[in-house]
Amino acid sequence: MKFVNGSPSENYDVVVVGSGAGALTAAATAARAGKSVVILEKSELLGGTSAVSGGMLWVADNHHARAAGITDSKDAAAEYVRAVARGRGREDLLDAALNFGDQMLRFVEDECGVRFIFLDNFPDYRQDLPGALEGGRTVEPELFNSKEALGGLKAHVRSDGRAPFTMQEYEDWGAFTKFPWDELGRRQDDGLVAKGQALVSMLLASLVRDGAGLVTGARGHRLLTDGGRVTGVELESGERFRAKDGVVLATGGFEWDKALADSMLASRLYTMCSPPSNTGDGLRMSQRIGGQTRGTREAWWAPMSVTGDTRDGQPIGTLLRFERQGPGSIMVNRHGRRFANESQNYNDLARSLQSWDSAGNQTLNTPAHVIVDHGYLQRYGILTHRAGQPTPGYLIEAPTLAGLAAKINVPSENLEATVARFNKFAVKGEDPDFGRGESAYDKYWGDDDNPWPDPSLGPLQSGPFYALEVVNGAFGTNGGVATDGFARVLDVDNRPIPGLFAAGNTTENAYAAGYPGAGATLGPIMTMGYLAGRTLAGRSPEYRSAGQGAEQAKQNVELVGA
Repeated sequence: MKFVNGSPSENYDVVVVGSGAGALTAAATAARAGKSVVILEKSELLGGTSAVSGGMLWVADNHHARAAGITDSKDAAAEYVRAVARGRGREDLLDAALNFGDQMLRFVEDECGVRFIFLDNFPDYRQDLPGALEGGRTVEPELFNSKEALGGLKAHVRSDGRAPFTMQEYEDWGAFTKFPWDELGRRQDDGLVAKGQALVSMLLASLVRDGAGLVTGARGHRLLTDGGRVTGVELESGERFRAKDGVVLATGGFEWDKALADSMLASRLYTMCSPPSNTGDGLRMSQRIGGQTRGTREAWWAPMSVTGDTRDGQPIGTLLRFERQGPGSIMVNRHGRRFANESQNYNDLARSLQSWDSAGNQTLNTPAHVIVDHGYLQRYGILTHRAGQPTPGYLIEAPTLAGLAAKINVPSENLEATVARFNKFAVKGEDPDFGRGESAYDKYWGDDDNPWPDPSLGPLQSGPFYALEVVNGAFGTNGGVATDGFARVLDVDNRPIPGLFAAGNTTENAYAAGYPGAGATLGPIMTMGYLAGRTLAGRSPEYRSAGQGAEQAKQNVELVGA
């Protein structure tokens, strides 16, 4: 255990377990209200899954959109989220996320100094559903000089290991072959960070200014209680931290505990890209004192490849984005046939990898592979691989489609027929089979310089051909500890446990099984962290029953303060 900021103490007003964006928002909200706060991080690095994420926030009806003249409403967003979530989820959590999202956004901007880029043209993921917008609900962090702001603390902040570019720049530049690597190198030398690391660093800078304690190597093990109220946390190492006002659990998901993941998740999880410290500690701590558990079947699903990348010494998956969305790429299943729109959002695409066959013991669409030709490799590369370099082990190469089919064990006649059919329509900018390239989202992640009519469609023509295996992965699980609309942990009888709060992937997510748009992880997570901090600061009402829908939301707004 190591204090990396603040003076060691055993007594605080608020103890936060975990250091992702939800945890830090809860801590910063309480600290800004004058509360003494300590953040306990299990690993040696601060930031959790948030620090290795894109750092984007999906916030409906936000003030940036209103200033830009974009028409949005919470009612439209609620209709859209309910459709995306397939009718699952609890109304009080949805109400909280939608009604307080912009208030949270204003708070971290005005009070914590977080700066965002407004993405007015980043489309919601499901353009086919009512209430979707073609832009205006997503923001991302600006570039941030963490060397200047954090000094020596910068070394204790988790990084995704990539150069400092924003997601807006990623979309503008497209494939990594088009990135200005010299400029990005200069940014790195100057101490600039981007995406999730920038978001976490800005929140940490606010907490440092407010004198919060930051502790690494501190794994929470047990909640301390007195008369049914949570009064602190005991670490695995035995140290105790007392909390006068309350404890916030925000320790991430349980995806790295294989036994938990296999027993709870609806589908087999093959790989993750989150920190290996996400082993369900907060879930266990809550369960030990009677906390209710909900929503544990779901995760933030994403198609990934295993390419040899590691995090904290453990193998992790690599998210496939442009590699399967760029023109001139397709994805095929174990039969050598396309099975989905490759350019759709990662959450829904990953779900198509989870289809079971009639025997219930083998997936229809895995193993799956992204297939590209040599022209694609010359234009865009594949992940870090470039044309002219020795082919890496994760990439399978063959001079012909038939040869490639043999290497990936799919029927050659199927693969050849699949590519021929795809090419026939791709040159015309069409995909009659799966509608790829029709939605604003598909086009957003295509290549505007594509010589063919649609930015996300192009033929596969010239050998050699390449295959990249795709597996069902996730950014993290998104179910666990059940809370009410103010982030108060509920017991099995739906009553709040006094002194205990939770936020982030430790909890049941406000959008349930839905993934409405870029930043739909961090948007509600930070909002619930904000509500936990507000409640701990004494600005919350007594408990009101969940599930009251619009009337409950109205009461929430009145009682917490707009």
